[in-house]
Order: sequence, then structure tokens, then C-alpha cells
Amino acid sequence: MKGFTVDDSDGDTPTMDEMRTKKVRRKKANPAPPPAFRRLRGYAFDPSLSLELDTALVNEVVFKVTWEGADKLGVGPVGEYVEVVDYDPGTKYFYEPVDLNDPLVLAQDGLSPSESNPQFHQQMVYAVVMTTIDNFERALGRKALWASHKVRSREDPDKIEERQYVPRLRVYPHAMPDLNAYYSPDKVALLFGYALSSMDARGHVYTCLSHDIIAHETTHALLDGMYDNYADQLSQPDVGAFHEAFADIVALFQHFSFPEVLRHEVARIRGNLHLENLLSKLAAQLGAAIGLDGALRDALGEIDRETKKWVALKPDPTQYQNVLEPHARGAILVATIFDAFVSIYDRRVADLIRIATGGSGILPEGALHPDLVNRLSKEAATAAQHVLHACVRALDYCPPVDIDFGDYLRAIITADVDIVPDDERGYRVAFIEAFRRRGIYPQHAHGLSVDGLIWPKVSPQANALFRPIAKKLRDFPDRAKYFATREEAFEETQHMKERLEEMLKEHVANPECAKHFEKITGLVFSPDSNIFGNDEQPDFEVNSLQPARRVGPDGRFLNQLVITLTQSTEHPLIKTKGGDGEGFVFKGGCTLILDLDKLELTYSIVKSIRDKARWKAYRDYRSYDPSLRATYFGALPHHGVEEPFAILHRGY
Repeated sequence: MKGFTVDDSDGDTPTMDEMRTKKVRRKKANPAPPPAFRRLRGYAFDPSLSLELDTALVNEVVFKVTWEGADKLGVGPVGEYVEVVDYDPGTKYFYEPVDLNDPLVLAQDGLSPSESNPQFHQQMVYAVVMTTIDNFERALGRKALWASHKVRSREDPDKIEERQYVPRLRVYPHAMPDLNAYYSPDKVALLFGYALSSMDARGHVYTCLSHDIIAHETTHALLDGMYDNYADQLSQPDVGAFHEAFADIVALFQHFSFPEVLRHEVARIRGNLHLENLLSKLAAQLGAAIGLDGALRDALGEIDRETKKWVALKPDPTQYQNVLEPHARGAILVATIFDAFVSIYDRRVADLIRIATGGSGILPEGALHPDLVNRLSKEAATAAQHVLHACVRALDYCPPVDIDFGDYLRAIITADVDIVPDDERGYRVAFIEAFRRRGIYPQHAHGLSVDGLIWPKVSPQANALFRPIAKKLRDFPDRAKYFATREEAFEETQHMKERLEEMLKEHVANPECAKHFEKITGLVFSPDSNIFGNDEQPDFEVNSLQPARRVGPDGRFLNQLVITLTQSTEHPLIKTKGGDGEGFVFKGGCTLILDLDKLELTYSIVKSIRDKARWKAYRDYRSYDPSLRATYFGALPHHGVEEPFAILHRGY
């Protein structure tokens, strides 16, 4: 037991009064270990629900943020991952930054939620951003890195000469007097707007006070840190839609981590997640502010314009073929994933419902027993966490360019099979069924069975060819594990990427090796290749190289290295009546999954640069009347100068 000793050499035990006067020899006690989490108050949804009696008591929650001590977290807050900069260009005013290490702030779990306190706004964005980062890191099995700063060649703007480390994501809570919020790839920053609501007499609406908007934008930044080519391809229907859908998926499933909200909603809807509920809605306050009858988006339904009543949306297999606008198209994927989750939840609680109803399955009228509400809520939270982690984990199994919804289904199934060999609860079947009901069928898959959807394994011959390279990569994750900082991990990654490029170039210098590597990667290494009229030999790039250490529910370790290679060629557009005559860049690439324990390539997930059907579809799309294309997608980004997400989010 820690404490102090007193001088009692005279043999008598001193009284408390004597102790105050005696010479006390104090031993310096060891300080208490730092806490695992920093507790910060915030809104579960947004301020609007705190003004309604039914939801006011559950809308204020406490975020458990990974602890950053006073030596790591400065005023702002400014920590290892995030830097909050609270400058308002509308008023040309810097708001005083919050000090989350102030004893008075720590003692009350952070500042109390307030729409009028800029320091609370800073606390809110920090808490949600860090919570979202934590979900990604636990699912991916590694530290998160933001997109690097690209230094381009002056002679050739398409060529990247250097990638510089970006330590922190900058967050601007009051970046613009506008009801918009977006992630800026060029600045590696989140910008949140605010404005007076024309539809709401309550005054200003701050997007930085919406959990859903903050989580959504943070997900854009995290996804861009993994696949920066996606941000360059937002004008393609499925890529832009996937970016939007995935950001919504993360925001939605984080709702289920708030116990008070979850119990409240489960009790209200009597455990039936098919009914209208807060958990499936996104950005209610912003939706009202821009004149919608409900939330900005809803995974389960919508408000009927004529009756003004909420109606459940039934799966429509034709939508995926006909809907192009990114948010509407992305909503198809969100509804698909949420549908799979509800099916999983229904299976998990079926026994509880049978017990509670004596086997009839029909709950009696009236309020549910609190114990039943608690058990249903626990099952919903567990299922939501499993689905969220499955969705994030699948990112490592996606192609580095031109992703579509079918690719994502295959990524979910393959990643889940690798980490959970026995699917006792039928999670994978629930995902497949949900995608099938909405007419989403992966290309080149051998049917819609689990076995048919797993990415094909790399052949033994290809592995024999790659093994010399694999041996040289074996020690990289161990070295990265012991780096003191994320910056050191980034620098080592850049060094290993350069080494890998050199090793691959040495191997493909041999014509026989070049042919085998072309089959593995879908790229072109032969100098005499002609890619749809382009005779130039395209360079390839090792786009990313990331370790992944994951533990399955059975305790089995998965020790992998995820490598992405990309390649691009330039082509002219077909001249059409509305065409502008400019060329376009066509990209190919592959994601290689290397098993570091066996030193074997398990998967090569390919978007071939020789895929003529994909090339033709992209050419025809880019050749289409640009005025109509801009109606759906806005101006097309060029070298990151414009803000593609700002355009994408306007009005949504």
C-alpha cells in the first residue's frame, strides 16, 4: 500500500494530532497510471434533439476518447492525430481554443453541450473524430495515416516527385458561413460551415455539432488516406457513391455505441429495428434546415411528400442500374448494409423473443420489460459493431481504383472468411441476400455463394515467382511495430515502397518474369505493349504498403501486408457535339494481400489496365455531354486543385 512513514522510534504509536507536529518522513508515491480514456460530453445526434422532451435526456452522451495526456494534447485541441483550428473567416475572428486538460474541464467530463460556446464546438469535433479513428484502427489492425502531401513535378503535373508526411488532420469548426461541410484532400482538412436556418426559428445551424456530419467527413479523410485514387475518381458513378455511402455507414453504426440512445429507441420501437427509428437516420437538424421533411438521409425509409408520413423503402433491383447521382446511388449501398445488419440482429434476438413470448413470437401490448430492453440493446450493439468492423476491414480487400459495389461485396465476404472461418450465425449469407435483393451482382464472380464471391487465390506458380520479394518484405511490419511515432512509420513505409518498386522493376526486366507479373497484377510491363492506342510504356507506382495484424474471435492471428500497385495511361476523348476535346487518364491497379507467416500471396485483386470493357465505359462516360455530367457530379477535379467533396456535398 502506498503512503508515508512517521518517526515513532520512541515506541508509541502517534495520534493524528501528534502526527501533525512530528517530523514526517514522506515517501514520494508513484503517480497513478494514466486513464485509458478521456471522457468528453457531446451530442449523440445534433442539438435539435435536445429541444424535444422525448429525446433531450438521451441526446447528451459521453464519448470515451483514447487518452492523450497533457504532454501530447495541447490547447485547441491539438493532439497526435487532430489539430482543431477555430478561425471564422466570416467574422475574421479566432475563437479562444479549449484546454481539455484544465482540471475543471476534466472533472466534469468536458464542457457541457452548448450551441453558443465555440469551445464546446471544438471539443465536439475532437471527440467524434477521435472516436471514428479508433473504430478504423481496431478494425484494420494498424495506426491510421492521413493522405500524404503530394509534391508534383513542375515539368509534368501528373508525376508525383515526393510524398510528404501529414501528421494531423486539420479541423475547422467554423470554416464558412454556409450550410455545407466537406473534406479537403488538398488541405487534408475538415471544413464545417454554419448558417441561419431559413426553415427553423431556432437560429444558427452548426454542422460541427452534428455527430453524423463529423463522422461522415472524418471517414472521407480516413478512406482518402488508404486509397487516394478514389478522390480522383469521384466523377465515376460507383466511386463517388461508394465514398458517400461508406461515410454514411460509419456514421450510422456509431449510433449503436451510445447505450442510452440505444435503450431508448429499442424500448420505443419494441425491439423491431424495421420500424422508423433515430438510429437509422442521418443529420436530422441539417435536413430540417434545408427544407426536408425529415433527416438528411434514412437507411430504412423516407417521408412521403403527399401524406407527410414515414414509409419504409422496399428493395428495388432496378435502382442500381438507373440511379446515378452519388448520394442517391450511395443510399442504395447504405440501405443494403443496414438491411443485412437488421437481418443479423433479428437472428441474434430470435431466442430472446421466443423466451419472452412463451414461444409465440408475438410480444404483448405495453412497455417491454427493462431486462428485455437491455438484452435486445446489447445484441443490437454487438451486431452493429461486428458489421461496422466487417465493413471497415473489407477496405483492405478492395481494388485501388475504380471500385464498384460488387467489388465491395466480394471484399466483405473475403475479409470475413479470412478472419472468421466458421460463420455460425450466417453473417455472410445476410450480406449476400441484401445485395441480391437490390440487384447488385459482382462482375466475374462464380455465382452468389460464399465460395463464389471470395476473391480467387493466387496460383502456386505466381507465389514461387513472388517469394524472393516476399522474403525481403517479411521484416517490415516488425520494424514498423517498434517505431516511436506515426511519422517514423510513414518514413519507413516510403522507404519500403521505393525498395519494392526497385525489386519489381528488376524482376520485370526479364521478359518471362514480366509476363507472369502481368498476369498477377493486371498491369503492363512489356515495352512493346499497346494499350488501346497508347504505345508509351506506362510507369507503375507502389501506391501503398500497409501491415495488418488482426485477431479473430477464435484467437487466431492474421498477419498480413497489404500492397497496392497502380498504373495510368492517357487517351483522347471521342469528339461529340457537347464534348470539350480534352483527353482523359485511365487507371489500372491491383491490391496484393501477402500472408507474412507463410510468405505467400493469398489474393491479387485486379482492375486490369487492359480491361477494354472498363476502358470503353470510362471513355464513353467522359466523352458524354459535360453539361449533363456536371448536373450530377459538378466540375471534375484536376490535380486536387478544386475541392471535389465540397461540390459533391453541396445541397446534400
